Formats: sequence, C-alpha cells, structure tokens
Amino acid sequence: MSQQKVINVARGLEKAELVIKNANVVNVLSEEIHNADIAIQDGIIVGIGENYSGYKEIDINGAYVTPSFIDGHVHLESSMVLPKEFAKTVLPAGTTTAIIDPHEISNVFGLHGISFMHEAVKNLPLDVYTMLPSCVPATPFETSGFDLNSYDLSLLIDKPWVLGIAEMMNFPGVLNLDKNVMAKLELAKSKDKRIDGHAPFLSNKDLCAYIASGVKSDHECTTPKEAIEKLRLGMYIMIREGTAAKDLDALIPVLKDCNTRKCLFVTDDRHPSDLKEHINGMVRRAVEAGVNPIKAVQCASLNTAEYFGLKNLGAVAPGYKADLLILPDLKSFKPDFVLKDGKIIVENGKLISEMEESETPSMRGSVNVKWIEKDDFRIEAKSDLVKTIEVIPRQLVTKSITSKIKIENGNAVSNIETDTLKVCVIERHRATGNIGKGFIKGFGLKSGAIASTVAHDSHNMIVVGTNDYDMYVAAVELVKSQGGKVVINNGEVISKLPLPIAGLMSDKEFNYVLEKCAELNNASHKIGCILEDPFMTLAFMSLPVIPELKITDKGLFDTKIFNFTDIFESKLISN
Repeated sequence: MSQQKVINVARGLEKAELVIKNANVVNVLSEEIHNADIAIQDGIIVGIGENYSGYKEIDINGAYVTPSFIDGHVHLESSMVLPKEFAKTVLPAGTTTAIIDPHEISNVFGLHGISFMHEAVKNLPLDVYTMLPSCVPATPFETSGFDLNSYDLSLLIDKPWVLGIAEMMNFPGVLNLDKNVMAKLELAKSKDKRIDGHAPFLSNKDLCAYIASGVKSDHECTTPKEAIEKLRLGMYIMIREGTAAKDLDALIPVLKDCNTRKCLFVTDDRHPSDLKEHINGMVRRAVEAGVNPIKAVQCASLNTAEYFGLKNLGAVAPGYKADLLILPDLKSFKPDFVLKDGKIIVENGKLISEMEESETPSMRGSVNVKWIEKDDFRIEAKSDLVKTIEVIPRQLVTKSITSKIKIENGNAVSNIETDTLKVCVIERHRATGNIGKGFIKGFGLKSGAIASTVAHDSHNMIVVGTNDYDMYVAAVELVKSQGGKVVINNGEVISKLPLPIAGLMSDKEFNYVLEKCAELNNASHKIGCILEDPFMTLAFMSLPVIPELKITDKGLFDTKIFNFTDIFESKLISN
C-alpha cells in the first residue's frame, strides 16, 4: 500500500476499499463513544470521520465498533484441539489475536513442541504470538520430556513471532539468583522483550526484587489487595478467567476503583466447554458488574497490545489494523460482525472465512512407557493408615489428611467406604519405569478407574481407581491411543477421548472433542464420581508447586516440607 494511496483515501480524495458507515466508535484512546465513518484500505484503518465513501460500504446504523479482542496469556493446548479448531471457535466471539505460552507441549517435546505450535498457527485468520516457556520442567520433582535452558530459548528469541519469555513460575529462583533462571531473564532483557510473571502471594520487598529483575506482569492475583500492590509497583495485572482458576469476580473492585490501563484479560487454561464465549464473556461480565464499558474493552484490546508492544493493534484509529468488532449493544458483547485485516470473517455471529487447508505438522508418539504390568500398581502395606491427598472441589489446592485403607494379601488397596482411592502417576516420556503411588480422597468412585495424560505440568500419565486391574487397563488403553482420557469399569472401556498429539490434543474437530469431554464426565459420574469435572481436578493432582499434598512419578510430595514424604502414617491425625 503506497503512502500516496493512504493519504488520498484518508483525505477523502479517493474511495476507500471499505467504509463502515454510521458507527458508534468505542474509542479506547480518548475514552469516549462518538459517531463516525471508518475508512479501511488494504487491511488498515486510514480514516475516522464524516462522509467517507468506499467501493464497498456497510451502514451499521449506529451499532458499536470496538477493536477486536486479544487473549494476553493462553496455553492453547488446554483446549485439547489443534489451533485451527481453536481459531474456528474463538473468532466468532471476537478474539482475533492470542499470545500463547506453549508450556504444556514443551514439557513433552521441548523446542519441537514450540515449533509445532508455530507451524500449526500459520495461515489462520487469527494472529498468534508466542512467549517462550521459562520453566520446562516446572520443578525437579517430576520427570518431563525435555529441559529447556537459556541456550535453547536463545535459538528462538529473535523470531518476529516471539514476544518474550513466558510466566516465570520459579520466583524463588529469581530471588535466590539461580544461574539458570537469571540467564533466561538476561536473554529476554538483552533483546528488549517482555518477561511475564507468575507469583501468587509474593509481596513486599521480595515482590520488589522480582519486578526489578525484569518481570512485568502477573496473572495469579486472587484478591484486590494483591492486585493493587502489584499495580502500585508497576506490574501489568492479567485478570484470569480460565476453566479451573477464575479470578474476574474477585478483582472487579480493581476494575471499578483503580486505574485500569495496566489491567488486561486472559484465559490461561480453558477446556472446550468454556471456549465459545471467550474474552468477550469477560468484558460482558465486567460490564454487568458495573465496570465502565470502555475500560472493559480497553482491558480486552489496547492494554494488552501496549503491554506486548503490538503498536498497530488494539484501537480504532488511523494506522491501526482493521481488526474490528461490530456489536449491536454494549451489554451482550456478542459481535454481529468480526473484521480481520479489513475483511469480514464473521457475519451474524457465524464464521464465513474459509480456513486454508493445511496438513498438521508431523509429530512422533509421546507415550513412551516401560512395559506395564498389573503388579506395577501394587503397594505393600506398612499400616492401614495413609497420608492422603484430599481434594477440595473447584480448587487446585489440596489438603494432607490421614485416612484408613484396606489391606488385602499384605497389599494396601482402595477403601471405597471411606472414599480413599489409589492414585498413581506413570512416567511416560523416557520409559524410566517410575510410578509414583499414593491415595486420594474426594473422587467418590464406587467402581472402575479414570486416567489421563493431561497432568500438569510434566504431563505424565495419572490414574485414579478402585482396583488395580481397572487402573492397569486404563493405563494400557492410553498407551494404545498414544495419550488421552479414559474411563474404565470392570475391565471395559466405557468412555475414551484419544489425544494423540503430545498426549494433550486431539486431531478431531472441536465439536467431537466437546461431546467426548461431556461423555467422559457422564461416564465418571456413572461409576460414582462426585466431582463436577473429574478430569480437570485430576490434571492438577500431579502439580507439586500447589499446596498441600500432590503426587508425581517420583512419589508423594508434601509442599509444607517441600520434599517427598512416605505414604504410611503410624497413627491417625485428626483434622
């Protein structure tokens, strides 16, 4: 596009390629709503004003135009579908840009996983930028597929699609000047790229040190007090509304009472059932709670673009990309039209843009386990009292309690009456033969077993069951399908979702995965599970950085002592 063309169209001397007539522009720059025509040429907004004419004109009769929405932090793998299917789902909701952290697939495939995601997002009508995972593996207490150091990240840091280093979960490593951690921070700073944070409850001087190291954002705030302290110290606050972790309601006071220009909306981890309403749902709910609509739209667009240095995104103004939403009102935030690069890709809420046909990048199988036998699930009994992971519904944290199990033939087995069930984590990357064993309370299974290869953060295979045989069958089924989720009862598969791509994603269409997820939950409930979403809960039982008690392929892990602990107790400990 020539400068002459831009200037002439902007001045009204030539017709624009497209003009949106009679728009109520939600101006996130001046924080006002005003009526104007919007002139678009070659995918760029070139004019805002009166009486523009175009070769194509759309009179929207006073409907609202906002910048399209940006998801500032998402692990796309959590959707369990390929990026193409993810795009098909979120574009009608108005999300046209996503900043991904391929942390999950990197724990399985390292740099190959990052490259896979980049190749898979090419040629989509969705702009996808990458933040390089900073903590692979997340901890030394589990076995992951790869270990990414600063040299590995340096091979990709200069790529134009890479915006920086993703959530630095290892904030103790920052505070204690860990050499590997500091090398990653220095890499990003030397390239003038962003460093995202992850520092729940970090405060006072330690928080100052964390921020001074170069970390500029945080998505772990769960209270206004925490968010305000971090805002005061210059951090951008990523307000998260995922499937498991939901912080929007708690942080509404921040959006109503504070300067919101350093607040942005992110989804972090969302399962298929929560994808069709995306960032637009956060905007809607914020407005319903009393947040100024313009400020809510800023959090979904301009603030995010400015934080990541995307200078041509996030506003309706000359020189910005024509990534726009046309909304009938500022209440539902369901776009009638979505424009990407000046082209209408969603009309009347339906995706009309044709996705380019492309082959899924090649990827080897990821379930590499030592040969599994039924006896591998056996636990020799030392007592009938065991240290037990107690699930707290709808939370990632757990309690450490003591429960009574049954002893059969000298072996510790599940006690269905007390809901104390066996849980095992099977290492699936290097065929080490590691199997962490323990007990868990809160699933409520009366028979059978459930298993998954989606198990944060190293994504080994996790199995919960009432008996060793069903647990064995569940594990074997996941080896056969090279990953996925499964429900077993009496040795039979009653529901299964194969996830052959890294053991995390399906190669099927979105609706198939959505239906299978619902089927898995229903099947789990039929064998007694009392949790609303048992596989969501199961996925976080192997994450040893979240209190109090978790399990990895290396054993039962107690975060209070930050070390492994024995399964068996000598006496009952009261709650």
